[in-house]
Order: sequence, then structure tokens, then C-alpha cells
Amino acid sequence: MDLPNSADDPLTQPTRARIFALLAELKEAVGTDELATRLGLHPNGVRVHLERLHEAGLVERRQERAGRGRPGDRWTVAPGAQPSGQAPSAYASLAVWLARAIPAGATRLREVERTGREIGRELAPKGEGDPVEGLRQTLAALGFQPSMNVKADGGLTCRLENCPYRDSVRENADVVCTLHRGITAGVLEKLDPKAKLTSFEPHDPDRAGCLIEVSR
Repeated sequence: MDLPNSADDPLTQPTRARIFALLAELKEAVGTDELATRLGLHPNGVRVHLERLHEAGLVERRQERAGRGRPGDRWTVAPGAQPSGQAPSAYASLAVWLARAIPAGATRLREVERTGREIGRELAPKGEGDPVEGLRQTLAALGFQPSMNVKADGGLTCRLENCPYRDSVRENADVVCTLHRGITAGVLEKLDPKAKLTSFEPHDPDRAGCLIEVSR
């Protein structure tokens, strides 16, 4: 179980951040089991993270009864927790500051991409499943609003309709986009070792539309 690691900053925990981002994307009340299924996680672990988000005032809970038995919890992002579909301001500011602090030299970028791959392998859904859906879930949970197109040869084109890190990209596009490329490659490595990230084409973060090409 992936337990909390910070009492003050609940969204610094990667799994918790994924849960929060998915709730924000869905824009409707979702049950614990459904969240767990979408993210490839165990419901008990998801429940622990949801309780932590609830304590922090980032999500709201309501109980609904479906048939006989105890009512189930359904979760939504709390009003004001993520204004205008963006990350909470404190975390957005932190991301911008980090992007500004990291130099963009070739050696440093290789380190950034390597770190991104490690993060991607951690973020990938656990267990068996469709790699395309697993990639879509991961990118959606991070806030990228992916649009997937599977080709006849099994390859994949993915267009990202939103850039959740646009402020950070403005500060240091090389670092932020390299990190994202590494994360994408790491997710693919975990989900389908035969898949290869053949192209990662960043676009203007305000217009989004970044393109990812995958061969399989």
C-alpha cells in the first residue's frame, strides 16, 4: 500500500496526486472501487489516500445507497480546490520554481529524462491490462486529456488536449517537456516492453496538442 509521506502537502504523494487529478478530470462523483479500477490500484489503498485528501479539504464525500447493504462513498473535488481546472496554486507555484531552478544543459536533461522514466514506471497501472488504456489512464490522471488513435499496424498516436504544466513550461520548456517525455517512456516500458516511444512533439502549452507516437 502506498501510504502518505507528508502531513502538510498531500498532493506531493504521487498516487494521491493521480487520484486527485482523475477526480478533477471526471468532474462527477465517483466511487472508491471505480477509482481503483481506473487507476489499476487496490481499493483499500485508494480509500486511504481519499481519506487523506478529504482531511486536507481537497475532496468531498457523499454516501449513496445502491440496493441493499451499507451506502457507498462517492467522491468529488472540493469547490475551490482546483480552480479553472488547474492545479492548486501552491503546487503550481512550486512546479514553476523547480522548473526555473533546474538548468537545461544536455547532461542535466539526460538526468531529467532518466528520472522521468523512473517516475513513469511508478505511475503505470499495476497488473495485466490493455497497454493503450493504461497509458490513456495515466496521462488522463496527470491532467493531459489524451486523445488516442490506434493504427492498423498496432502503433499509436496520442494527442494531448491540455497542458497541466503550462506555467512551468513557460519557465523552462526543455526541462519540463523532457521530464514528461521520460515519464511517457517509463509508463510504456512498464505496460508493454515491446512498445517504443518513436516521437514526442511538444507544442505551445497554451494551445496544447502535443503529439506522442508509439510503435509496437
